[in-house]
Amino acid sequence: MEKAPPTIVEKKKIDHIEERVRDIEGGGNYGFANMLELCLVPDMVIPLKFKVLEFDKYKGTTCPKNHLKMYCMKMGAYVNDEKLPMHFFQESLVGAAITWYTNLEPSRIRF
Repeated sequence: MEKAPPTIVEKKKIDHIEERVRDIEGGGNYGFANMLELCLVPDMVIPLKFKVLEFDKYKGTTCPKNHLKMYCMKMGAYVNDEKLPMHFFQESLVGAAITWYTNLEPSRIRF
């Protein structure tokens, strides 16, 4: 038995899903003018003896609030410098979550 070709409604649904996936993945839009535009945490000074911690990676499929709590507990020793935990937050993300984070406008990051 042959499958019938997708209807117009089904085709629109598929197109919409594909568009959403492109949005989540960044759509291949990699244009930028300079390195400063890539930095979400400007003027970051990493202490000389700071060692990047290992984090449970957030993939975007579990509770984001729990992930933030665990991240903040682990980075608790560094809260005196608000920029340091914010800068290294990216180390705790993978998949769609890191794509979302790296596509944030710098104005969306507040200290």
